Amino acid sequence: MSETVRSAPEALDDAHRDTHASRWKALVFIALAQLMVVLDATIVNIALPSAQQDLGISDGNRQWVITAYALAFGGLLLFGGRISDLWGRKRTFVTGLIGFAGASALGGAATGEAMMLGARALQGVFGALLAPAALSLLAVMFTDAKERAKAFGIYGAIAGGGGAVGLILGGFLTEYLDWRWTFFVNIPFAVIAAAGAYFVIREPAGSRNRSPLDIPGVVLSTLGLVSLVYAFTRAESDGWGDSMTITLFVASAALLAAFVFVESKVKAPLLPLRVITERNRGGVYLSLGLAIIAMFGLFLFLTYYLQIVKGYSPVKTGFAFLPMITGMIIGSTQIGTRLMTRVAPRLLMAPGFLVAGLGMLLLTQMEVGSSYAGLLLPAQLLLGLGMGTAFMPAMSLATYGVEPRDAGVASAMVNTSQQVGGAIGTALLNTIAASATTSYIADHIGSATSKQAAQMVELQGMVNGYSNAIWVAVAILVASAAIAFTFVTTGKPDMTATTGAGDGEDAQNEVRVPVIAH
Repeated sequence: MSETVRSAPEALDDAHRDTHASRWKALVFIALAQLMVVLDATIVNIALPSAQQDLGISDGNRQWVITAYALAFGGLLLFGGRISDLWGRKRTFVTGLIGFAGASALGGAATGEAMMLGARALQGVFGALLAPAALSLLAVMFTDAKERAKAFGIYGAIAGGGGAVGLILGGFLTEYLDWRWTFFVNIPFAVIAAAGAYFVIREPAGSRNRSPLDIPGVVLSTLGLVSLVYAFTRAESDGWGDSMTITLFVASAALLAAFVFVESKVKAPLLPLRVITERNRGGVYLSLGLAIIAMFGLFLFLTYYLQIVKGYSPVKTGFAFLPMITGMIIGSTQIGTRLMTRVAPRLLMAPGFLVAGLGMLLLTQMEVGSSYAGLLLPAQLLLGLGMGTAFMPAMSLATYGVEPRDAGVASAMVNTSQQVGGAIGTALLNTIAASATTSYIADHIGSATSKQAAQMVELQGMVNGYSNAIWVAVAILVASAAIAFTFVTTGKPDMTATTGAGDGEDAQNEVRVPVIAH
């Protein structure tokens, strides 16, 4: 009898070890899928000129290769998050991966404009299923504070640095193979991640939200987000005063206001307002969205600066971003992960955004002849360190303490704040840069006495435009730091408490309450 009593805890320990091991194996495949989605956001940008020429896409329609993806992805994220809560995160994750691989194959094999734009929209649809499912799987699988810190450190590094890796990979594939490989490269990523996830992921039982789907919420949120993202896209190309741009902004405001009203009234909302009205999560969504505005604009400016002003090749441009990637990995996996269980999240997020702002501040000093080693390298290191340190606790806190049945929509809100932030950043900062460039050239072109001097004035005008826009990005990062410090008021995780480590109904109950020391 005594042997039976002794063996019961041993059996539980074995089960716990199996669950523990499967979580870390699952993280590999979740991280691989996240890397694919983030890579795709930048890899296509480098391939776009070659694809446009081969497929005969007009200059007017060229932007739709990027916009078709952004609209489908940004518009359907909340819906994708809710589907993962309803259908099961593992199933949604695998479905998203398989669909993304199919859409990528279609894009790589495109024979014309319509086929390419359709493939990009499909990539956005399946990306909207995949991204929230990946983050919510982490949220429900890693509930122990130390494990959660490590898992989100890895995820945060990939989320932050993957875009720059995409520039390197995109440069290589476009320069040495063919633009079509920027699509085909997604297929092995997706197949390996889907197969691994299918066999390894053990989603905690009892954490689904089986309430009926909120159809009015789906329609209003999708139309509202699509209108908002498209309004910023049009503002960049047609100006902020364009009548269609203004109409889209007004429509998005009305649709999103109606969405909030509906969500406050229906029994089973698409986005339960408790997810965003909780002070800490609201602060994370807002500060993260603002920080992404600054980062997206910077990626664009640095790419143009290195290729047009400094004359770098696509591959060399990609490698020039390596210090930022290195900084993000160090900031996320070394600084953020090590300190997250020791200090309050806001003491990582606010200083992280300020360090990134200091890196931006250095870049306001850019000139045509600026040294890479003397200016761009230290600026990128600071940016990477700051963003990596801030992103890691932000990603974790955005889903921390949320009820398991809401994990998908809470994760979708992180992706939505990033996607909308990216659209705003590209449009807003590009408009500021273009306006400053035009003004500078108009003021100085008269003094140019030769063609060479005129070209130099144009380059100086371009760099002056970037500097003006980067000053705005600095201010935005300072605002992000202030919001994080003011709104994110939770203390450090309580390491003495036990958070759910197992599967089943117990795990569901344990994840519901954030174990935070105030």
